[in-house]
Amino acid sequence: MGPRFRGDDDKRVRTAPEESAHRSRAPPVTPPPRPATHPAMERITDGGAVPARYRGGVVALGNFDGFHRGHQAVVGAAMRRARREGRPALVATFDPHPARVFRPDAPPFALTTPAQKLDLLAAFGVDATVVFRFDAAFAAYSAASFVADQLDAQIGACAVVSGADFTFGARRSGDTAALARIGAAHGIGAEVVAAVGDGGGIVSSSRIRDLLRAAEPEAAADLLTRPFIIRGRVEHGAKLGRTLGFPTANVALGDYLRPAYGVYAVRAWVDGAWRDGVANLGIRPMIEPAQELLEVHLFDWAGDLYGREVDVALVAFLRPEWKLDGMDALKRQIARDGEAARTVLAIAPRPSGG
Repeated sequence: MGPRFRGDDDKRVRTAPEESAHRSRAPPVTPPPRPATHPAMERITDGGAVPARYRGGVVALGNFDGFHRGHQAVVGAAMRRARREGRPALVATFDPHPARVFRPDAPPFALTTPAQKLDLLAAFGVDATVVFRFDAAFAAYSAASFVADQLDAQIGACAVVSGADFTFGARRSGDTAALARIGAAHGIGAEVVAAVGDGGGIVSSSRIRDLLRAAEPEAAADLLTRPFIIRGRVEHGAKLGRTLGFPTANVALGDYLRPAYGVYAVRAWVDGAWRDGVANLGIRPMIEPAQELLEVHLFDWAGDLYGREVDVALVAFLRPEWKLDGMDALKRQIARDGEAARTVLAIAPRPSGG
């Protein structure tokens, strides 16, 4: 068996010679233009009232972490029905993710932040999204109370659309059959969308997480329909990269899933455009003390990013983290990583717009 690289269960760092070939990769997936604010989509949070113009709508129900192909099928079905019946198309989702409430000590697993998820839904064309605040009190709702109090009274849904594996209510007491039965008593129709699959199995957030942990961002991007993007605020660091001639923007990983540690070809949304770059994601084995971080070096760009929020798309995995023999060796390796990233990104179509 070949060497294993860092996942949730493996914190080792490879020590490798300075000279090494980067793995051959298929053409990377290009990140989409980052959506604007999308004021056309109403964002209803913290128990806010649903405006009258959105009542009587068709509602897609789910967590939608990552908003991958399977999620898009559910929301797309709700939108098609809404358009066909001349009704608004809504999404109802949860924050925080229920798994975070039930397993607060679980390692980070998010594929999107709440704000990213809303941006993706807005770009998809949803009219309004209702974000339920998921806490212990919300988790205690019975299945019948959830339908009566939230879907009927709060949202005024005409119909709901969910995936086949959707569950709701205290202790997951409700499933799609219960949703149809209870909903009918409130005049709410129910539609179930079958799981989306491909040659590798069912498209799911869990499968995408496994691919990212396995250093396969292109395969994950195929299921997401876009690269995995980490959004965060640029922080001050030790400025070692600047000393070596490769200044970096340092971004904390927050609640995101931890992909395989290593060096990636990336694109970052800066000043209204996607900029090519190379990034190290991991614990920086050459620097003490160890600190988990995403460090992004942008090609052919200069400016001050401190305090600014950036989106960083992981386009291709180049190599795992290595502990090299001194700073001179590190500087030479960073230069080689940059050239490898340029080669990979050169075959990715340049996205347009912003």
